[in-house]
Amino acid sequence: MITQTYVRGTGKRKCAIAQVKLFPDGNGEIIVNGKPYQELFSRLEHRRLIEQPFVATGTLGKFNVEIKVAGGGISGWAGAIRHGIARALVQANEQFKPLLRQEGLLTRDARVKERKKYGLKRARKAPQYTKR
Repeated sequence: MITQTYVRGTGKRKCAIAQVKLFPDGNGEIIVNGKPYQELFSRLEHRRLIEQPFVATGTLGKFNVEIKVAGGGISGWAGAIRHGIARALVQANEQFKPLLRQEGLLTRDARVKERKKYGLKRARKAPQYTKR
């Protein structure tokens, strides 16, 4: 049995949580929930988000990535994967930390959906006001 060494990173965004495994000496393959990431993420903006940590560190195509992501939707998934990859890159090489920190990739985006309030239609949208 061959055991492959990898580095782990956990990323979060909105309600999504991504568990990232980073395999060194790879060919740049990114697998999300058992499928290539191009299959799951049709929008170019989401693909760009996922590749951003590799572009910032100049390691695009040098790692294979295996990701398990759950919760939330596609945009949350992309943000969580980006965060997880950035954290895993820091685990792999501590010298990437200032680069990723400067790009803002190590900071968890804490914005989540605001809860609905009673008497309102959504979190802040009020019903139409009638004078008479």
